[in-house]
Amino acid sequence: MLFLIYISSGLFLGWSLGSNDAANIFGSAVGSKMLRFKQAALIGSIFVILGSVFQGKGGAETLNALGAVDALAGGFTVSLSAAITVFVMTRKALPVSSSQAIVGAIMGWIYFTGNKADLGVLTKIVSTWISGPVLGMIFSALLFWLLRFFLKKAQIHVIKLDTYIRISLIITGAFGAYSLGANNIANVMGVFLTSAPRIELNFGLFSLDGVQLLLLLGGLSIATGIYTYSEKVMHTVGNGILSLSPEAAIVVVFSQALVLFLFSSSSFANLLHQFNLPALPLVPVSSTQVVIGSVLGIGLIKGSQDINSRTLVGIAAGWITTPVLAGLLTFVALFFVQNVFNLPITLKPSSAVTVEKMFTEDLDRIIHFDLILPGIGILFVGFITLLIYLVLRQQKLRLKAENELLAQQNQLFQVQRSLSEMEMKAIQSKNETLNTHLEKRRKEFIDMAFNLTEQRIFLEELTSRLDEILQEEPQPATKNNLKSVIALIRQKMSFAREKENFYGEVEQVHKDFKMKLEASFPDLTDQEKKLASLIRLNLSNKEIATLLSISPKSVEVSRYRLKRRLGLEKDDNLFHFINNI
Repeated sequence: MLFLIYISSGLFLGWSLGSNDAANIFGSAVGSKMLRFKQAALIGSIFVILGSVFQGKGGAETLNALGAVDALAGGFTVSLSAAITVFVMTRKALPVSSSQAIVGAIMGWIYFTGNKADLGVLTKIVSTWISGPVLGMIFSALLFWLLRFFLKKAQIHVIKLDTYIRISLIITGAFGAYSLGANNIANVMGVFLTSAPRIELNFGLFSLDGVQLLLLLGGLSIATGIYTYSEKVMHTVGNGILSLSPEAAIVVVFSQALVLFLFSSSSFANLLHQFNLPALPLVPVSSTQVVIGSVLGIGLIKGSQDINSRTLVGIAAGWITTPVLAGLLTFVALFFVQNVFNLPITLKPSSAVTVEKMFTEDLDRIIHFDLILPGIGILFVGFITLLIYLVLRQQKLRLKAENELLAQQNQLFQVQRSLSEMEMKAIQSKNETLNTHLEKRRKEFIDMAFNLTEQRIFLEELTSRLDEILQEEPQPATKNNLKSVIALIRQKMSFAREKENFYGEVEQVHKDFKMKLEASFPDLTDQEKKLASLIRLNLSNKEIATLLSISPKSVEVSRYRLKRRLGLEKDDNLFHFINNI
């Protein structure tokens, strides 16, 4: 438990490194909008842990050789000072180097304790601050030129090119995260290697010793930093130095990853030794400096006018400030740890333990654990858990799709319902307008029938008066004239033209009624059809008599006969029946 408390500062530094240096891997991809931050964070977290565990020991041992921090309290202080320095620079949104921070902190510890620094190791590390960016610049310039030449010759369709670029960004990002873990995990846990637990866990296919377990904890802390605090710096690197195209983003990520991999690969170093070539030192390289060099390499190909020089000046100032600030902070912190808290910050030089001695001279003290069967069990449980997760996720996606479909159907139903309501309202409005129009025409027809009746009554009275005069008139000539006038009046009383116009307008307005009446009762005579139409207008018997040129008494008889023809009983209402046809 005490060991975990002491290495907590290293975990904090790992978190700060993940918050800051993950931008060097995925900043270009996220800044160019080709990858979402969550995708970049997931890929980066997985592969940075793998790189830390399986290839991080070489650089960590080199950093430990710079100045073997042989006391846990001293390692805690060194790591905490470097972490605070990186955190402060990160809050300023400046992509600083954790390598410079930890080197500056170790040098502060060396000067405070009076221990000797390995100048050869220091020279190797500092030289990478120059050679790393230069290699990144060379690699990126060459790769960018080759990629642009290839794309020009290949003439890939823009849709396929977009897909290829996304896949390439994922692959190069995974390689970059692996290389970051392999190289920069030394900055996180390098000062604690001499205090690593002396155990070895055998999983069958691979084994993990105490140093690798320590590196695993550091890799997890880096992954946590990637998830929680790296998005802001990703946008700074992706957009603040040079506006990068997606193709350039691939080159930047791959160039930076390649440099970090070469400076952490013992296999590549052994290969160079076999050919009697000078090998690259296994040292932690500043990923920030390498990615800046890679971006500058592309800038030189595209044209230096695209480079944001103000941002470069700010970053360069951070490179100088970081180791100095970390060293001073470590020096002051060690004073308080030693004199206020009375904790040992170093052992005697003669009893200092190096990592190499720890794993060569004390092999008999290493505790071995056989975890093959538990490892298989863990893998089996993990596989089942993953399978259950995928099944549940598939069900969740299916339910989500069904809910979305139901929501769309419900929305469509609501739209159709609204349209139906609108149509019904429109039909109702149209019917109301039509009914109003029909009622208006019905009143007009009633007025027309009433006027004809009034005229008929007037003419009948006039004829009666003329007949009386004719009976009293003794002169033959006058009688003949009166007879002519009476004949003319009776001819006018037929209202033939008026009736024809009247029936024509009634049939035009009530043509649907006439069609239904003929379809339901095909045996009706024309006179009975006319009578039904006049009854539908709710005309009086007197008005109907005028229009049919019969007496009101005859109208009553005709109504009775029509009622029977329509199959109605004595008590049935003829007017209501006709109106409902």
